[in-house]
Amino acid sequence: MERPGRLLLQSELRVRNAAYDVSLSRSLLIWKRRTSSPVYHPFRPSVCHSVPVSEIISVREEEEENGSRQRDDGSWKKIREREGKDCRQAFTVLYVERCRQHRWRCAEVTFTCSDEAVCQHWVSSIREQLASNTSRPKHLLVYINPYGGKRQGKRIYEQKVAPLFTQAGISTSVIVTEYANHARDHLKMEAELKKFDGVVCVGGDGMFSEIIHGLIWRTQIDCGVDPNSPEEALSPCSLRIGIIPAGSTDCICFASVGTNDPVTSALHIIVGDSQPLDVCSVHHNMMFLRYSVSLLGYGFYGDVLSDSERKRWMGPARYDFSGLKMFLTHHYYEGTVSYLPAKGIIGTPRDATRCRSGCVICQHNGQLNSERSEKYEMDEASDSESSGEWRTIRGKFLAINAASMSCACPRSPKGLSPAAHLADGTTDLILVRKCSRFNFLRHLLRHTSKDDQFDLTFIEVHRVRRFRFMPRHCQSDSDLELDLHENSKRQIFSQICKDHPACGCAPAYSSWNCDGEILTHTGIDVRVHGQLIKLFARGIEELPVFEDLSNPCAI
Repeated sequence: MERPGRLLLQSELRVRNAAYDVSLSRSLLIWKRRTSSPVYHPFRPSVCHSVPVSEIISVREEEEENGSRQRDDGSWKKIREREGKDCRQAFTVLYVERCRQHRWRCAEVTFTCSDEAVCQHWVSSIREQLASNTSRPKHLLVYINPYGGKRQGKRIYEQKVAPLFTQAGISTSVIVTEYANHARDHLKMEAELKKFDGVVCVGGDGMFSEIIHGLIWRTQIDCGVDPNSPEEALSPCSLRIGIIPAGSTDCICFASVGTNDPVTSALHIIVGDSQPLDVCSVHHNMMFLRYSVSLLGYGFYGDVLSDSERKRWMGPARYDFSGLKMFLTHHYYEGTVSYLPAKGIIGTPRDATRCRSGCVICQHNGQLNSERSEKYEMDEASDSESSGEWRTIRGKFLAINAASMSCACPRSPKGLSPAAHLADGTTDLILVRKCSRFNFLRHLLRHTSKDDQFDLTFIEVHRVRRFRFMPRHCQSDSDLELDLHENSKRQIFSQICKDHPACGCAPAYSSWNCDGEILTHTGIDVRVHGQLIKLFARGIEELPVFEDLSNPCAI
């Protein structure tokens, strides 16, 4: 619980014609209603409010008195009253107010002062405290995807987000993307990043992927790091990234904020929150493929994405259709998985602990990974050389998933790996071995329930720092490119056959689903780069058992 420090200012002000004792410290703004009677009334709670200074959006002087908005009948008495009042004797504070389901909204309170000098003193003092917060952005580069999700990105930004940025005094440079990877290419080559304090994307997870690919690639080139080398330790990005959700899934927002509300995300940007995030680099041989921050899926989730891409005309319903189709076809794939287990860390994939704001596991493991990286650079030894630590699993798999976060969303409230962390330098490698359709259905239904996701005999999960996969049917082919199953484009349902892959009804290989994009190779090398980027977020906040405990006035 945050306690007020040394008082900077204290006055008796009025809120809606009621007297309040108002105080300002470096950490809190508190206003407490004055009681007319000194006698304690147990059934009459005292009206007291407190707001952290860090969560004040802005303060403004009132341009007109509240009474002038009421109906004016032109009487001489009202004209004299209006002339006798100074409109600059009131000021309004806009601040963050928490609502249900991790949502934030912009609330405001207007204080009336006894004279103009007191009002000016309060306004200047609050603005001085806000200006001293160096974590708040002042200039933002904004990319809007007008086509993502329900094509509401531009409207959401203009109606819900831009007014808040204006009130907070944030200047923006807005670019509406015109084609796929427009934002990525602009960040790579053209954007003058030194002018900005952060980059904001308005769209879904696909738009966010564009931003991180452009920003990470640009950072590595500026720092002289070769992105095509899987052995290179990538340099962290200095600019924070904000996400205004306007897509169909918004998985990153759910994991880092707890909701996909645009106003909530905009307020996290305004107050200057910072949440580190791990990023996985995906390579094929010595060639860079993509970055991943949420899910890498081979088998079931790769097949669902590949099939749904051919049915975009169906809209969001294509995912349900393709999911049902892939469940019925029940394809399994043979291959070899090698992984480097995360040693010396705290936390396991089957913990009851969840990644929340101020996560201790992320802080501890993040520091551990940072120390290992320094030792790695000094010794010039790569993970591939320490072959004794690598472990290998061969078999037939229905799905191979790597979850770098919980991947929670409305359809899967707990996600694919509920105990995965945002910034601990690891990913949870989930192997679903060949099993019956009934057992696989049990596994899928676990994503929507509170049962242990991994308490099934055909599932194993490992917390890893790096892993590699090579499908059986192309282990000797180092340059295999997927054709996205072009030969099955015209089929509505493939023939169901689980025992005869050579007959043609079951493909020899699947494709990798990398954060909603299909990779062009199946043999991949994945490495986790701890806390490579930072978001304008603070993680999911734990809801207090008693709301009053967060209020120092209630004690």
